[in-house]
Amino acid sequence: MKPFSRILVANRGEIAQRVIRACRELGIESVAVYSEADRHASYLDLADHKVCIGPAPSLNSYLDISKIIAAAEITDVEAIHPGYGFLSENPQFAEICQSCRIQFIGPTVDNIRQLGDKAMARELAMASEVPVVPGSPEIVEDEEEGLRISREIGFPVLIKAVAGGGGRGMRIAREESTFVAAYQAARTEAANAFKNSDVYIEKLIEKPRHVEIQILADSYGSVIHLGERDCSLQRRHQKLVEESPSPAVDDDLRARMGASAVNLAKASGYRGAGTVEFLLDREGNYYFIEMNTRIQVEHPVTEMVTGIDLVQEQIRIASGVPLRYRQEDIKINGHAMECRINAEDPSRDFAPSPGKIVDFRAPGGMGVRLDSHAYSGYTVPSNYDSLLGKLIVHRDTREEAILTMRRALDEFTIEGVHTTIPFYSEVLQHFHFVKGNLDTGFIEEYLIDA
Repeated sequence: MKPFSRILVANRGEIAQRVIRACRELGIESVAVYSEADRHASYLDLADHKVCIGPAPSLNSYLDISKIIAAAEITDVEAIHPGYGFLSENPQFAEICQSCRIQFIGPTVDNIRQLGDKAMARELAMASEVPVVPGSPEIVEDEEEGLRISREIGFPVLIKAVAGGGGRGMRIAREESTFVAAYQAARTEAANAFKNSDVYIEKLIEKPRHVEIQILADSYGSVIHLGERDCSLQRRHQKLVEESPSPAVDDDLRARMGASAVNLAKASGYRGAGTVEFLLDREGNYYFIEMNTRIQVEHPVTEMVTGIDLVQEQIRIASGVPLRYRQEDIKINGHAMECRINAEDPSRDFAPSPGKIVDFRAPGGMGVRLDSHAYSGYTVPSNYDSLLGKLIVHRDTREEAILTMRRALDEFTIEGVHTTIPFYSEVLQHFHFVKGNLDTGFIEEYLIDA
């Protein structure tokens, strides 16, 4: 059964290429939209149709809802896949798609609104008996209220934007004397980044792991989880290396975290692919932090260990097809690991490194997958995220996955721009990484130059 006849891909780079490939395997025509900066992107040749939607700046192209909808209407598509980033978690965009009778490949408008607001998502989690980090029950309106709550739960605390993401709108107050400055900084950054200055407060969990659960939910109330991804290796709240399964999660903990994620999804009436994110402390306690209502950058590691194409499942679910899997069908096989390859210079505080790639030689061999839109002669634009691609390995054990990833990184040649490849080679050699002794402060603690 072919879910749709034609889908527009409202994104760029490796995720646009990923969705186009999924469409082709399902026998669905794809429409790629592109800005003038991406006019020579290689994945445009894989699409059945392509439409230029404006100049390089995102606000005038990939974030311009009217242009995306116009492109969808002139190409007569039935659905739009937003990928991640850009408009993927924009409820207004999903609502406009709905009003134009174009299927938004993702959750419902209500899902995005409720779960995209971290304070509302936290309230839903508590109502669903999902463990949450101690903190404010709702938005903190002013400094006095924030100080009172912080004293009650105890310092240090984390002040977080309700509409936040990527570490923006987030500040730590380790003691009462620093609270006001941290609170004001978080609100200012949140207002600038998200046009929403609302914040809430959580108890700071020291040296936690970041472990997330992938879920799939259809339109008929069926929800399953596909195990966990460990995303603890981060720099300034940006994920760098992801793996599945987590070195810190056993079968019992996986079942409990998975059940919590499923309960939250069911309570919200969720539809599509989503990720429920948790902090895991050193005693094995887990706490809900947020839910991402889109496909994640790191989704390939789950695909590798489960054998399930998450993008294809997104498309099927959006077309009204019931889930093809039951929970007992999901098996975790082997170990997968992903490194995000960015055009950045680690020696210059990871400064972006746009420019022309003069030599691009991809790694290969047993257990290696590369999701990348880059190539020799490709010009990395300065207008967008610096992600060049994702290097993924899948082997029988974590030890074998590390060895294969080291070998693949050594083979991977990108010349003309700086990349994070040498940085990952250093990380994967580190004693504590090899032993699986990870937390979200690993980079700052052990690689001080990062």
